[in-house]
Amino acid sequence: MNDWPEGWTDDNRSGNRYGQGSDSDRPESARVMRHVQRRPAPPQQRPAPPRQRQPEPPRYAGGYDDNAGYDNGYNTGQVYGGGGNGGGQGNGYGGGGRSDSGHVQGRPAPNWGRRIKIGSLSLVVVVLAVSIGTYFWADSKLKREVDLSKVIERPKGGDGTNYLIVGSDSRAGMTAADKKKLHTGSAEGKRTDSMMILHDGSNGPTLVSLPRDSNVEIPSYKGSDSSKLYPARGRFTKLNAAYAEDGPELLVRTVEFNTGLHIDHYVEIGFGGFAKIVDAIGGVELDIPKAFKDKKSGADFKAGKQTLNGEQSLAFVRTRYAFAGSDLDRTKNQQKFLAALASQTATASTILNPFKLYPTMGAGLDTLIVDKDMSLWSLGQMFFAMKGVTGGDGTSMNMPISGSTGGNLVWDKAKVKQLVEQLNNDEKVTVSDN
Repeated sequence: MNDWPEGWTDDNRSGNRYGQGSDSDRPESARVMRHVQRRPAPPQQRPAPPRQRQPEPPRYAGGYDDNAGYDNGYNTGQVYGGGGNGGGQGNGYGGGGRSDSGHVQGRPAPNWGRRIKIGSLSLVVVVLAVSIGTYFWADSKLKREVDLSKVIERPKGGDGTNYLIVGSDSRAGMTAADKKKLHTGSAEGKRTDSMMILHDGSNGPTLVSLPRDSNVEIPSYKGSDSSKLYPARGRFTKLNAAYAEDGPELLVRTVEFNTGLHIDHYVEIGFGGFAKIVDAIGGVELDIPKAFKDKKSGADFKAGKQTLNGEQSLAFVRTRYAFAGSDLDRTKNQQKFLAALASQTATASTILNPFKLYPTMGAGLDTLIVDKDMSLWSLGQMFFAMKGVTGGDGTSMNMPISGSTGGNLVWDKAKVKQLVEQLNNDEKVTVSDN
């Protein structure tokens, strides 16, 4: 019995006749495909009329829409402010999403107060970290080589702080080209080229220059290296000879013995360091009242305002032969220049600019020699006191001179005594320097 549908033969099972009619004259009947079942066609529906989109109601601070119905936008398959994830949650676009109840949730407003607090706190932390790091870096570069505990028979300290500031002719670290450029010569060792006492007190800073040709007595002292006691012999000589004989400790001892003023801190800088500081800040502007030249120092200046570089600045503070060999005129130039240097360095444009601050500090700290008790804070106070010498209540003067002997300058003992009393009592200085 043939199990195939009517009109099928064994030949119909071959693949090359699939889907073609038979050779019978009878019309081909419908074929039964038992493994295929057709679903009934869905009843036709009339298309729904297009809905007019209603204006979106205002959203409130909490993100809810009180005017939204449950079928609002859903009968057309449109979900406002949300993604097609079926959960009604916002996808982050459009500023909000829907909650489980179908209400629109707005994106929370930025908490600017919290952001500002976090940003301010972060800035404070960074500034503190940089400041602390800078402090310890600078403090580690100070050369604390002078031991004032070796100074014997010291006078009693008064009010305020007294710094002995020394400019030496040290050529340490300078190449032959540097020495030639700066006109320093090549002498061995080092001597004091300038000496000043800076008093920092409540009545304004006072800067007193000590001419290196001052006629002073060398007192008894203890050797800085040998600790041997050298008795006084009533020997008078130039002040700078004390430094040449036994260094900073004997210089401090000699100044204290001849003035009766207690020295709290010692600061020394050499030729090379001085020039580097000036170059690091981009030069120092100075008003030179009268033109002068000096072949020995390399000075060649015109009158008027001008900006001096490191080489010119060193020549300016060292010049003495252009002023008939007077050390008093030179000390006045040194005071004028150092006050200008401090005033132009202690500015916001230098302190807040790391590209100027660090080179300036590096140039100065690499060549500064201070006493063992000197802190970076004390050094900063000295620097700002120097800045105040030319402004406000600041005073600058030479040690009062009464005459000379053997080419050395003799101090006016009465005026020196009055000056020291005013400094010790932290009073306003009224003594003149002739």
